[in-house]
Amino acid sequence: MADTSTHHPPSVLTQLRAIYSQLSGKEQQIADYILEHASDVVHLSITELADQSQCADATVFRLCRRLGFRGYQAFKIALASEVTNPKQSIYQEINLDDDDLGSIAEKIFTANIETLRDTQQIIDKEALMKIVSCLENARRIEFYGSGGSAAIAQDAYHKFMRTGIPCIHHSDAHYQVMSASLLSEGDVAVGISHSGSNEDILEALRVAKEAGATTIGITSYGKSPLVRLADICLYTTSRETVFRTEALSSRLAQLSLIDLLYVAVSLRRQEETIQNIQHIREAISLKRL
Repeated sequence: MADTSTHHPPSVLTQLRAIYSQLSGKEQQIADYILEHASDVVHLSITELADQSQCADATVFRLCRRLGFRGYQAFKIALASEVTNPKQSIYQEINLDDDDLGSIAEKIFTANIETLRDTQQIIDKEALMKIVSCLENARRIEFYGSGGSAAIAQDAYHKFMRTGIPCIHHSDAHYQVMSASLLSEGDVAVGISHSGSNEDILEALRVAKEAGATTIGITSYGKSPLVRLADICLYTTSRETVFRTEALSSRLAQLSLIDLLYVAVSLRRQEETIQNIQHIREAISLKRL
Protein backbone atom coordinates (compact mmCIF):
# COMPACT_ATOMS: atom_id res chain seq x y z
CA MET A 1 0.00 0.00 0.00
CA ALA A 2 1.34 3.42 -0.89
CA ASP A 3 2.35 5.75 1.90
CA THR A 4 -0.20 8.56 1.86
CA SER A 5 1.08 10.33 4.96
CA THR A 6 1.96 14.00 4.63
CA HIS A 7 5.43 15.17 5.61
CA HIS A 8 5.44 18.47 7.44
CA PRO A 9 8.79 20.26 7.13
CA PRO A 10 9.87 22.11 10.25
CA SER A 11 8.78 25.74 10.35
CA VAL A 12 11.34 28.50 10.04
CA LEU A 13 10.75 29.72 13.59
CA THR A 14 10.92 26.16 14.93
CA GLN A 15 14.27 25.62 13.21
CA LEU A 16 15.52 28.93 14.54
CA ARG A 17 14.63 28.01 18.11
CA ALA A 18 16.23 24.60 17.67
CA ILE A 19 19.65 25.91 16.60
CA TYR A 20 19.62 29.05 18.74
CA SER A 21 22.14 27.79 21.29
CA GLN A 22 24.58 26.93 18.49
CA LEU A 23 24.55 30.42 16.98
CA SER A 24 27.20 33.09 17.44
CA GLY A 25 26.38 36.19 19.48
CA LYS A 26 25.65 38.28 16.38
CA GLU A 27 23.55 35.52 14.83
CA GLN A 28 21.54 35.31 18.07
CA GLN A 29 20.87 39.05 17.82
CA ILE A 30 19.33 38.48 14.40
CA ALA A 31 17.43 35.42 15.63
CA ASP A 32 16.02 37.41 18.56
CA TYR A 33 14.75 40.09 16.22
CA ILE A 34 13.19 37.56 13.84
CA LEU A 35 11.47 35.66 16.65
CA GLU A 36 10.04 38.88 18.10
CA HIS A 37 9.10 40.57 14.81
CA ALA A 38 8.46 37.70 12.39
CA SER A 39 5.55 39.45 10.64
CA ASP A 40 7.62 42.59 10.07
CA VAL A 41 10.72 40.78 8.82
CA VAL A 42 8.94 39.54 5.67
CA HIS A 43 8.77 43.19 4.51
CA LEU A 44 12.43 44.00 5.22
CA SER A 45 15.37 43.83 2.85
CA ILE A 46 18.50 42.04 4.02
CA THR A 47 20.13 45.43 4.72
CA GLU A 48 17.13 46.63 6.73
CA LEU A 49 17.11 43.44 8.83
CA ALA A 50 20.85 43.82 9.39
CA ASP A 51 20.33 47.42 10.51
CA GLN A 52 17.45 46.53 12.82
CA SER A 53 19.47 43.77 14.49
CA GLN A 54 22.70 45.81 14.43
CA CYS A 55 24.61 43.22 12.42
CA ALA A 56 26.25 42.95 9.02
CA ASP A 57 24.46 41.80 5.86
CA ALA A 58 26.88 38.88 5.66
CA THR A 59 25.82 37.69 9.11
CA VAL A 60 22.17 37.66 8.06
CA PHE A 61 23.07 35.71 4.94
CA ARG A 62 25.12 33.23 6.98
CA LEU A 63 22.18 32.65 9.33
CA CYS A 64 19.89 31.97 6.36
CA ARG A 65 22.35 29.38 5.08
CA ARG A 66 22.51 27.75 8.51
CA LEU A 67 18.74 27.39 8.37
CA GLY A 68 19.08 25.55 5.07
CA PHE A 69 18.12 28.34 2.66
CA ARG A 70 20.12 29.34 -0.41
CA GLY A 71 19.79 32.99 0.47
CA TYR A 72 17.78 35.68 2.22
CA GLN A 73 15.00 35.76 -0.37
CA ALA A 74 14.30 32.05 0.00
CA PHE A 75 14.26 32.51 3.76
CA LYS A 76 11.76 35.39 3.47
CA ILE A 77 9.43 33.39 1.22
CA ALA A 78 9.36 30.51 3.70
CA LEU A 79 8.84 32.87 6.64
CA ALA A 80 6.06 34.76 4.83
CA SER A 81 4.13 31.56 4.12
CA GLU A 82 4.44 30.66 7.79
CA VAL A 83 3.35 33.92 9.40
CA THR A 84 0.44 34.36 6.98
CA ASN A 85 -0.66 30.72 7.16
CA PRO A 86 -4.36 30.35 8.03
CA LYS A 87 -3.32 27.81 10.66
CA GLN A 88 -1.94 30.69 12.69
CA SER A 89 -5.50 31.55 13.67
CA ILE A 90 -5.59 28.55 15.96
CA TYR A 91 -2.96 30.20 18.14
CA GLN A 92 -5.14 33.23 18.70
CA GLU A 93 -6.44 33.68 22.20
CA ILE A 94 -9.48 31.71 23.20
CA ASN A 95 -12.37 34.18 23.28
CA LEU A 96 -14.89 33.29 25.96
CA ASP A 97 -17.50 35.52 24.33
CA ASP A 98 -17.22 34.22 20.77
CA ASP A 99 -15.83 30.66 21.05
CA ASP A 100 -18.16 27.79 21.79
CA LEU A 101 -16.83 24.58 23.32
CA GLY A 102 -16.35 23.05 19.89
CA SER A 103 -14.10 25.93 18.80
CA ILE A 104 -12.16 25.81 22.04
CA ALA A 105 -11.64 22.06 21.66
CA GLU A 106 -10.40 22.52 18.09
CA LYS A 107 -7.91 25.22 19.11
CA ILE A 108 -6.55 23.24 22.04
CA PHE A 109 -6.21 19.93 20.23
CA THR A 110 -4.70 21.52 17.12
CA ALA A 111 -2.18 23.46 19.22
CA ASN A 112 -1.23 20.23 21.00
CA ILE A 113 -0.74 18.43 17.69
CA GLU A 114 1.46 21.25 16.41
CA THR A 115 3.50 21.21 19.62
CA LEU A 116 4.21 17.50 19.23
CA ARG A 117 5.00 17.87 15.52
CA ASP A 118 7.35 20.81 16.12
CA THR A 119 9.14 18.97 18.92
CA GLN A 120 9.58 15.89 16.73
CA GLN A 121 11.13 18.02 14.00
CA ILE A 122 13.77 19.61 16.24
CA ILE A 123 15.00 16.37 17.84
CA ASP A 124 18.78 16.21 17.62
CA LYS A 125 19.32 12.58 16.60
CA GLU A 126 22.97 12.59 17.63
CA ALA A 127 22.10 13.88 21.11
CA LEU A 128 19.24 11.38 21.28
CA MET A 129 21.57 8.46 20.52
CA LYS A 130 24.03 9.62 23.18
CA ILE A 131 21.28 9.93 25.79
CA VAL A 132 19.83 6.51 25.00
CA SER A 133 23.30 4.97 25.29
CA CYS A 134 23.89 6.70 28.65
CA LEU A 135 20.54 5.55 30.02
CA GLU A 136 20.94 2.01 28.71
CA ASN A 137 24.29 1.59 30.44
CA ALA A 138 23.50 3.56 33.60
CA ARG A 139 24.05 1.95 36.98
CA ARG A 140 21.33 4.23 38.35
CA ILE A 141 19.03 6.89 36.92
CA GLU A 142 17.52 9.78 38.86
CA PHE A 143 14.82 12.09 37.50
CA TYR A 144 14.43 15.60 38.92
CA GLY A 145 11.46 17.88 38.33
CA SER A 146 9.54 20.48 40.31
CA GLY A 147 6.26 22.30 39.80
CA GLY A 148 4.68 21.23 36.52
CA SER A 149 7.73 19.16 35.63
CA ALA A 150 7.45 17.04 38.78
CA ALA A 151 4.71 14.97 37.16
CA ILE A 152 6.95 14.41 34.13
CA ALA A 153 9.78 13.14 36.36
CA GLN A 154 7.35 10.82 38.12
CA ASP A 155 6.09 9.50 34.79
CA ALA A 156 9.68 8.84 33.72
CA TYR A 157 10.28 6.82 36.88
CA HIS A 158 6.99 4.96 36.38
CA LYS A 159 8.18 3.87 32.93
CA PHE A 160 11.88 3.27 33.49
CA MET A 161 11.40 0.97 36.49
CA ARG A 162 10.31 -1.60 33.89
CA THR A 163 13.77 -1.61 32.28
CA GLY A 164 15.41 -3.13 35.34
CA ILE A 165 17.73 -0.16 35.74
CA PRO A 166 17.63 1.13 39.35
CA CYS A 167 15.91 4.50 39.20
CA ILE A 168 13.92 7.01 41.23
CA HIS A 169 12.37 10.45 40.93
CA HIS A 170 12.53 13.38 43.33
CA SER A 171 10.38 16.52 43.35
CA ASP A 172 11.54 17.82 46.74
CA ALA A 173 14.58 20.12 46.43
CA HIS A 174 16.29 18.73 49.52
CA TYR A 175 15.84 15.11 48.41
CA GLN A 176 17.15 16.05 44.99
CA VAL A 177 20.49 17.39 46.20
CA MET A 178 20.84 14.73 48.91
CA SER A 179 20.34 11.93 46.43
CA ALA A 180 22.46 13.65 43.76
CA SER A 181 25.39 13.86 46.16
CA LEU A 182 25.42 10.06 46.44
CA LEU A 183 25.72 9.48 42.70
CA SER A 184 29.00 8.59 41.02
CA GLU A 185 30.52 7.86 37.63
CA GLY A 186 28.24 5.59 35.62
CA ASP A 187 25.08 7.11 37.09
CA VAL A 188 22.74 9.46 35.18
CA ALA A 189 20.76 12.45 36.47
CA VAL A 190 17.94 13.80 34.30
CA GLY A 191 16.73 17.34 35.00
CA ILE A 192 13.39 18.41 33.54
CA SER A 193 12.62 22.14 33.39
CA HIS A 194 10.51 23.94 30.81
CA SER A 195 12.31 27.24 31.39
CA GLY A 196 15.73 25.70 32.00
CA SER A 197 16.13 28.20 34.83
CA ASN A 198 14.66 26.40 37.84
CA GLU A 199 17.20 26.88 40.63
CA ASP A 200 16.37 23.61 42.40
CA ILE A 201 16.87 21.53 39.27
CA LEU A 202 20.07 23.37 38.38
CA GLU A 203 21.50 22.83 41.85
CA ALA A 204 20.61 19.11 41.82
CA LEU A 205 22.28 18.63 38.43
CA ARG A 206 25.30 20.63 39.54
CA VAL A 207 25.72 18.37 42.60
CA ALA A 208 25.21 15.24 40.47
CA LYS A 209 27.80 16.44 37.96
CA GLU A 210 30.35 17.17 40.69
CA ALA A 211 29.73 13.66 42.03
CA GLY A 212 30.69 12.22 38.63
CA ALA A 213 27.28 11.45 37.14
CA THR A 214 26.28 12.20 33.55
CA THR A 215 23.70 14.98 33.45
CA ILE A 216 20.85 15.22 30.95
CA GLY A 217 18.46 18.14 30.46
CA ILE A 218 14.99 18.35 28.95
CA THR A 219 13.89 21.95 28.33
CA SER A 220 12.16 24.28 25.90
CA TYR A 221 14.87 26.93 25.79
CA GLY A 222 18.11 26.48 23.89
CA LYS A 223 19.69 29.44 25.65
CA SER A 224 19.24 28.68 29.34
CA PRO A 225 21.35 27.80 32.40
CA LEU A 226 20.21 24.16 32.14
CA VAL A 227 21.64 23.85 28.63
CA ARG A 228 24.96 25.29 29.75
CA LEU A 229 25.12 22.94 32.74
CA ALA A 230 23.87 19.60 31.38
CA ASP A 231 26.16 17.29 29.42
CA ILE A 232 23.43 16.57 26.82
CA CYS A 233 20.00 18.11 26.19
CA LEU A 234 16.78 17.42 24.35
CA TYR A 235 14.37 20.22 23.51
CA THR A 236 10.62 20.69 23.34
CA THR A 237 8.86 23.55 21.61
CA SER A 238 5.41 25.01 22.17
CA ARG A 239 3.30 28.07 21.52
CA GLU A 240 1.71 30.29 24.10
CA THR A 241 -1.67 31.90 24.73
CA VAL A 242 -3.10 33.51 27.85
CA PHE A 243 -5.02 30.42 28.95
CA ARG A 244 -2.46 27.89 27.70
CA THR A 245 1.02 28.86 28.78
CA GLU A 246 4.07 27.29 27.14
CA ALA A 247 4.79 25.39 30.35
CA LEU A 248 1.38 23.71 30.14
CA SER A 249 1.59 22.94 26.44
CA SER A 250 5.17 21.68 26.66
CA ARG A 251 4.23 18.93 29.13
CA LEU A 252 2.79 16.85 26.30
CA ALA A 253 6.05 17.19 24.39
CA GLN A 254 8.07 16.35 27.51
CA LEU A 255 5.97 13.23 28.08
CA SER A 256 6.49 12.22 24.47
CA LEU A 257 10.28 12.59 24.80
CA ILE A 258 10.19 10.43 27.94
CA ASP A 259 8.17 7.82 26.01
CA LEU A 260 10.74 7.94 23.22
CA LEU A 261 13.66 7.42 25.61
CA TYR A 262 11.88 4.62 27.47
CA VAL A 263 10.98 2.70 24.31
CA ALA A 264 14.49 3.12 22.86
CA VAL A 265 16.14 1.87 26.05
CA SER A 266 13.60 -0.96 26.41
CA LEU A 267 14.36 -2.20 22.90
CA ARG A 268 18.02 -2.45 23.86
CA ARG A 269 17.14 -4.26 27.09
CA GLN A 270 14.26 -6.16 25.56
CA GLU A 271 14.44 -9.47 27.42
CA GLU A 272 14.75 -7.95 30.88
CA THR A 273 12.12 -5.30 30.20
CA ILE A 274 9.57 -7.85 28.95
CA GLN A 275 10.15 -10.02 32.05
CA ASN A 276 9.73 -7.02 34.32
CA ILE A 277 6.53 -5.92 32.56
CA GLN A 278 5.11 -9.40 33.15
CA HIS A 279 6.05 -9.30 36.84
CA ILE A 280 4.45 -5.88 37.19
CA ARG A 281 1.25 -7.01 35.47
CA GLU A 282 0.99 -9.98 37.80
CA ALA A 283 1.51 -7.76 40.83
CA ILE A 284 -1.02 -5.16 39.66
CA SER A 285 -3.61 -7.86 38.97
CA LEU A 286 -3.75 -8.49 42.73
CA LYS A 287 -4.97 -4.91 43.17
CA ARG A 288 -7.99 -5.44 40.91
CA LEU A 289 -11.33 -6.99 41.69
